[in-house]
Amino acid sequence: MALKTHTDEQPTLNLTPMIDIVFLLIIFFMVGTKFSELERKIGLQPPQVNDSGALSAAPEAKTVNVFRDGRIELDNRPVSIDELVTELSAATAQYPALGVLVRGDANGRYQSVASVLAACSKAGVRKMGVSVRISSAAQSPAVRR
Repeated sequence: MALKTHTDEQPTLNLTPMIDIVFLLIIFFMVGTKFSELERKIGLQPPQVNDSGALSAAPEAKTVNVFRDGRIELDNRPVSIDELVTELSAATAQYPALGVLVRGDANGRYQSVASVLAACSKAGVRKMGVSVRISSAAQSPAVRR
């Protein structure tokens, strides 16, 4: 068996690239700071406006449920046709592009759904949708006529 006659050198860590990157970052932030100081020293008086409050995201579409017995719910709260028109009018006054999704019971009277659609139109709603469910017969490739 051969004996080692020399000792292995310990690995060294080269710090030069890391120091280069640190200097570049320091230079970058110093230059960025100089630009923001220059912007503050410009003798410009920006115009003033009234505080109009924070901007809010567009509201989600309102959901109107029409039950079999003719009951109407707006976002899970019972309402009458007149209350529906009032609340939707107020909502469209705040956000004109408000959408309404009407969900009617399949076994209910169509007149109830038609009354809700007319109330939505009267309230100024321009984006209306009617929720339907795709039947299993329509999904099959051979549809009987």
